[in-house]
Amino acid sequence: MPKIAMTTPLVEMDGDEMTRILWRMIKEHLVEPFVALQTEYYDLGLPNREATADQVTVDAALATRRLGVAVKCATITANAQRVEEYGLTRQWKSPNATIRALLDGTVFRAPIPVAGITPAVRSWKKPITIARHAYGDIYRNTEMRVPGPGRAELVFTGVDGEQRREVIHDFEGPGVLQGVHNLDASIESFAHACFTYGLAVGQDVWFAAKDTISKTYDQHFKEVFQRVFDAQYAPRFMEKGVSYFYTLIDDAVARVIRSDGGMVWACKNYDGDVMSDMVATAFGSLAMMTSVLVSPQGQFEYEAAHGTVTRHYYRHLRGERTSTNPVATIFAWSGALRKRGELDALPGLAAFAGRLERATLGTIAEGRMTQDLVDLFEGPAQALTSEDFLRAVAEKLR
Repeated sequence: MPKIAMTTPLVEMDGDEMTRILWRMIKEHLVEPFVALQTEYYDLGLPNREATADQVTVDAALATRRLGVAVKCATITANAQRVEEYGLTRQWKSPNATIRALLDGTVFRAPIPVAGITPAVRSWKKPITIARHAYGDIYRNTEMRVPGPGRAELVFTGVDGEQRREVIHDFEGPGVLQGVHNLDASIESFAHACFTYGLAVGQDVWFAAKDTISKTYDQHFKEVFQRVFDAQYAPRFMEKGVSYFYTLIDDAVARVIRSDGGMVWACKNYDGDVMSDMVATAFGSLAMMTSVLVSPQGQFEYEAAHGTVTRHYYRHLRGERTSTNPVATIFAWSGALRKRGELDALPGLAAFAGRLERATLGTIAEGRMTQDLVDLFEGPAQALTSEDFLRAVAEKLR
């Protein structure tokens, strides 16, 4: 059969460790045999980020602005241990944080339900989408180690030279400091994205923060969301039969656990990072969650919501056969191909993405899966290595 044609390349961002191995396998078994794949390739593996002083990450984000659709492999966020392990000159920032900042988008993360696996939270019947703000907070922070006694102040100097000062703390001994920020424009974009997404999927939108403690920072998020909703979305929500409400983040956790799911749960940057892992695990596995970054200008970047699976990577280096779940990474590729097909009016490409997803889930539903899902599956299950699972999906896809 002739391969499905593309007219515009995807931005392809390669990554690190075991997911980098899976990335190559997925292309080899599930994409390139069926699609005349066109990509603009950027190697975001940690060695190349070091070699380019992380310019490659910026270049990949700018390419996403230009081409509109990207697919990204999981990458390492460097810490002190990684600096030593890889011989880095510095702790490079999270590539995801850099890309999110340059695109100023919102990350939507949703679990991938599959027949035969019941969520750990028995009341959950419908997927829960985490809408994660993609700018600022601790991901764009400034930190300082305080060596000893002294006063820490928060200082803002306006362009007119006028200063505002607030005492943070009078230190009597060593400690640490952290400064975070956010922007009205980014918070407003976040609100618009959440409400637009809620209308598109016909689901209630919940926003949760902690304004009772953070009476300026989180309170401002709450006020912006309410203002944007009242000004532009309230009538459309009523017409659609869906609702919006704000609640405290701890109250939201309790409400979500008691719910049947099926809502868009909007969270600040760090809250979204944590809650998406909770939702993914409860629905089955961290490897069973999609993640798409949507910018206000309509650019899309698809990736898996999990990390680089370091433990399996070292087993792979020792020559051991591993059973690493590639489903979320497969869905990153299918999501990007579908969106490319939609934007370029290529229905065959979009249809292929749907077939790829059905083949993947159908393979699991038949009892063939990676080791992490075996104990969760309600029925006879065969644990396959990563590559054997991908071969089984490819067989079903054909």
